[in-house]
Amino acid sequence: MSRQLRAGVDEKILDAAAALFARHGFEQTSLKSLADAVGLSKAGLLHHFPSKDALFEAAWEQSRVICRHVLDLVRDLPTGPVRERRAIELLTDYALDRPGMVSLLFRFMTAPDEAKRPARDPLQAQDELLLNEIFVLDPDNDLPRAIRVVGALSAVAVLTLLANQEGGDKATWRPLILATCYDALGHREN
Repeated sequence: MSRQLRAGVDEKILDAAAALFARHGFEQTSLKSLADAVGLSKAGLLHHFPSKDALFEAAWEQSRVICRHVLDLVRDLPTGPVRERRAIELLTDYALDRPGMVSLLFRFMTAPDEAKRPARDPLQAQDELLLNEIFVLDPDNDLPRAIRVVGALSAVAVLTLLANQEGGDKATWRPLILATCYDALGHREN
């Protein structure tokens, strides 16, 4: 298998695995369900990733790469609606293409007890800090805004998963998802 083809297969495996981990948590996601989700046998899946732990770590790292990229693209924008809209647009576009990755990234907010495993706590803290930096958020000092951001990010995760499951036209779903997120943030479209 060529390196480029293998990378594409690995990316599809990672996104499908990330979606299952986000939906069911690490402990409740079996190797068989992971293999079934990508149309491989357990042995075939283990050929790509040596263990469920390795697959989880690789998926989580990919989701952090997405988050860092979004931060790089919004870092120089002023704090406020323009920055938040751009961040939501970028995260929505990623999520429409890779719904599992973005759902896994947001998992610590939407189901913190299920996503946590002791070895991952420092990584989850890093993810939370990245998202707080993207939205210039201090959740300890601005609870109403923190709730709005969590609502918007949860909408991105849930609605993009639904869009991909329904096989809907992403161009139709995107503006609806963005409008929902803007409303959650308190930045209604005019």
